[in-house]
Amino acid sequence: MKDAQKPDHVSLTTLVHWLGEGRFVIPDFQREFEWKPWDIRELVRSIFLDYYIGSLLLWKGKPENFAALVCEPIYGHHGSGDPVHIVLDGQQRLTAMHYVFFAPDKPLPNRSNRFLYFIRVDRFMEGAYDEAFEYDWTRSGLNLLADPVAQYEHHMFPLSVVGQGGWELPNWVQGYEKHWREKEQAASSAGDVATAERAGLRARDAHSFGQHLKGITEQYQIAYIELDRNLEIDKVCYIFTQINSRGIRLDVFDLVNALLKPKDLQLKQLWRDAAPRLDFVETERMNVYILQVMSILCQAYCSPKYLYYLLPGQEKKVREPDGSLRKEVLVPDVGDFERRWNEAVEAVERAIALLRHPQEFGAISSNYLPYVSILPAFAALQSTLRALPAARQLDAQRKLRHWYWASVFTNRYSGSVESTTARDYLAVKAWFENDAAKPDLIADFRARFRTLDFRRETKRGTSVYNGIFNLLVLRGARDWMTGNVPQYGDLDDHHIVPKSWGKEHGLGTLIDCILNRTPLTADTNRKVINDRLPNEYLPELISANGEVRVRATLETHFISPAAFDILLRVPFTKEDFEAFLAERQSTLQAAIEDLLVK
Repeated sequence: MKDAQKPDHVSLTTLVHWLGEGRFVIPDFQREFEWKPWDIRELVRSIFLDYYIGSLLLWKGKPENFAALVCEPIYGHHGSGDPVHIVLDGQQRLTAMHYVFFAPDKPLPNRSNRFLYFIRVDRFMEGAYDEAFEYDWTRSGLNLLADPVAQYEHHMFPLSVVGQGGWELPNWVQGYEKHWREKEQAASSAGDVATAERAGLRARDAHSFGQHLKGITEQYQIAYIELDRNLEIDKVCYIFTQINSRGIRLDVFDLVNALLKPKDLQLKQLWRDAAPRLDFVETERMNVYILQVMSILCQAYCSPKYLYYLLPGQEKKVREPDGSLRKEVLVPDVGDFERRWNEAVEAVERAIALLRHPQEFGAISSNYLPYVSILPAFAALQSTLRALPAARQLDAQRKLRHWYWASVFTNRYSGSVESTTARDYLAVKAWFENDAAKPDLIADFRARFRTLDFRRETKRGTSVYNGIFNLLVLRGARDWMTGNVPQYGDLDDHHIVPKSWGKEHGLGTLIDCILNRTPLTADTNRKVINDRLPNEYLPELISANGEVRVRATLETHFISPAAFDILLRVPFTKEDFEAFLAERQSTLQAAIEDLLVK
């Protein structure tokens, strides 16, 4: 492993030369070049002001790796090139530099025009750096590119000169300086002192600008890490998926898709076919979740490195108890991959149906799903459960529910989840087989649930907030106006004590906590509550429907008789609100114990 990575750096001149030779290629799984014109300008500004632009991660390639990853030249590069490095991180920066320094006759992506980049020499030498870097997409810009005299006259240095190499850069600087020296001499001969001084200043600026260009192109260093050409693809897969570029986590799905293309398997098309069946859950990672379910069911693990072993025919090293190694192939061929993919899609689809069911797990809307990231573990466990003998499935389902709710109320899936998913799958599967193998999570949940402070849950989307909302749905919370269990498409969480009252009394976000919210229809919120205190709208409900019926209805919302009495108090004070929250907290904790612990 001593040759696995080699930190190094390269001068701007050398890097531009490599770009011109076509040494850098982009693997198919990388997203397209997508920088905007101003993004490119900011990169140029950083380089020529001698700022650090980050390091590159490159994999020294060989023919089989170029073919396996379906590599393509950098956007705008023409010719066959001489590929040397596969770009794992730095595609946007390298492509932007290629576009600036070689000015290919090609529009920017999602633009109808070619863009050209210039440095305004006069502004640069004045220190007006915000105005010194320009781009042009108009006809006049193209005309300027072809006319050196106009460039000199308007102080516009075309950055494409850098890409031409050789003597082009010093020749341009000399031409610019000569242009203004001649103007200085002509003005002096004509007795125009002011014009001569201005021209002389530009000539001197030309020399200083040339020195700056020479220093930047020869001495500015771009750092890079080169991965060894013999590094295994599974390790490169893992490294790649840990990279963050411009805040976007790179997606292992695109990598697997690229590796499957040479095997005539179009993974993206499989995903397009499956996506409509799973669109209840709003996430951009659902395609990865399917691969993770495949991997869990196949080998119990789902990190990017393990997803690599799902490739048809790929050998995996397995260590035996005696320490020896053997090789096994998990997925023998393309047909087996497609079968496993379809099984995983069905498992995720069934899992979503269970989670959203109002009598099963109560996540009636994707907004109220405690975790999206728990889906791979939940789907894989449900699939494993279905394979058990019929007589054992009831007990296994009880255990799975216990694990699920314990995960929700302990925030188990709020962080990095791939290792947690694998551990939980193995632990719960072992619990299916043996009552004594109860996961530690269950005991932890039993010890902690009484200490949960629901007052802190003020924002929809957290696991505990959504978990409480799910429990309210499971309880069969009835609408306060009709007494019916409402259609869940019309259900949302609304304030019991109105938000406006909380604002008047300086309660801040406490008024928004889950203890003061409950599932109601929009009609009930508008026609019954209507931004009023409970001591105003509850007596109206009692008068029309009788107190017994109204109390029974509110009890389906975990509003106990004591909490009901508090809401009727006149006047209703901040102390009463605190008492209501405390009573409802106690009721919910008892419900969690009854429904989920006992």
